[in-house]
Amino acid sequence: MRRLAIFEAPSPNFDDRRADAEIRYLILHYTGMVSAAAALSRMCDARAKVSAHYMIEEDGRILRLVHEHNRAWHAGVSCWEGETDINSFSIGIELVNPGHAYPGYKGGYRPFPEAQMDSLVALCRRICETYNIRPWHVLAHSDVAPGRKKDPGELFDWPRLAREGLAVWPQRGGEDMQGETFSKGQTGAEITQLQEDLRRYGYGLDCSGVYDAETIAVMSAFQRHFRPARFDGMADPESRALLNALLRLKDAA
Repeated sequence: MRRLAIFEAPSPNFDDRRADAEIRYLILHYTGMVSAAAALSRMCDARAKVSAHYMIEEDGRILRLVHEHNRAWHAGVSCWEGETDINSFSIGIELVNPGHAYPGYKGGYRPFPEAQMDSLVALCRRICETYNIRPWHVLAHSDVAPGRKKDPGELFDWPRLAREGLAVWPQRGGEDMQGETFSKGQTGAEITQLQEDLRRYGYGLDCSGVYDAETIAVMSAFQRHFRPARFDGMADPESRALLNALLRLKDAA
């Protein structure tokens, strides 16, 4: 295993994990600020009440802000597999990137550099092996907080993590791709089934039977992660086929 050079940058923004908490999720973020210095300053500011366990700069340098045995404050209001205290059950990694909020800053949201991804792969491997985190439990912030967060976004290289065995990447299983696209306001048993399938994979949403704003937000988060070419939140046949493929992978594990 590659030896990691980790630099200490202690943040005061942490507390104890829940007494019954066992680390099982790894949540990936982008910093969404104009620079690494600005992001680090915010995460080390007690008034901000936000942090992560690690921050990886674009040149690959890894900073540790909070020790893994503590609960960092990175996920916020979030949910996965019915669990709402995601911070207690997870480790959070921030990748330096201006994100969607700064479109004019040095090109704004952009792909993650090779050096940054190399360090991320090495750090993820060490964390996943230490805590036996399964590939489908390596998640985007947008997965656990759809509608509220977009990071690490559609430019993040999930297929690379999957090739390293550190994430999942679905392959369609020959499903009919000519079916209906579900859209806002649509109702019926097919909508309920889609919502149940999204919940079964892990997303938090109500199975209302209505293709409502919440379902659109969840589907958009799903697409941003697994079908980044288009993430409009409309449940087209390709998106549903990818969801079915993911469920098969998870059920077979």
